[in-house]
Amino acid sequence: MEILAIIPARGGSKGIPHKNIKELCGHPLIYYSIKAGQDSKYVTRTVLSTEDELIKQKAIECGCEVIDRPMELAQDTTMTVPVMMHVLDELEKNENYIPDAVVLLQPTCPLRNAEKLDKFIKFYLDNLEKGFDSAFAVFKRGITHALWRQIPGKNEFEAMYDYRNRPRRQDTDRHYPMYGETGSGYICKTDVMRKVNDFIGEKPMLYVIDSCNDIDTLHDFEKVEQILSEQNKNE
Repeated sequence: MEILAIIPARGGSKGIPHKNIKELCGHPLIYYSIKAGQDSKYVTRTVLSTEDELIKQKAIECGCEVIDRPMELAQDTTMTVPVMMHVLDELEKNENYIPDAVVLLQPTCPLRNAEKLDKFIKFYLDNLEKGFDSAFAVFKRGITHALWRQIPGKNEFEAMYDYRNRPRRQDTDRHYPMYGETGSGYICKTDVMRKVNDFIGEKPMLYVIDSCNDIDTLHDFEKVEQILSEQNKNE
């Protein structure tokens, strides 16, 4: 089975300039996702997409194949799906290469190594036999029955449940446990991905993990660097 790993890494990070190649324990951030894809026993090809020449050079130094991304797909508002579709289109057009499945490896999850990635992909493969077409990593947020959310841009809130018929706390076992996407892994059949124009298919399975240290701020960098440093000491 051909499984393509796509690493989207644009150069226009505003919060942390050039975040995707910021040094983390002696390596640029993208190194960890590249290595996870390259060392995976299931991933057959790993490709990084970027519009940035410095990121491109760093990726090549890590031994990773690079697809040049057009600037219109490297804006602050650009979504991940069209970037992945561009990679698929380029590979099909230039090489007639069509993978069976696509894995999204976001570079901001450096603690996702090849071992963890392979467990995730095996979970996906096992569930293909049961009729599922995709999988993505989540963490359990507990069982809750009284959720409210803030309306974006306003100091107003709305209920996610019928608070006029408020369920009792002791009846929470009647309610569904909640899960949040970690961003650390998504995989989908290629034909399904093209059909729905998304990396979550029509019938996905949730892969539950304990936690995910997604890097977004300098504090996240420091936290992950400490974890990696401890891991390196113990190896």
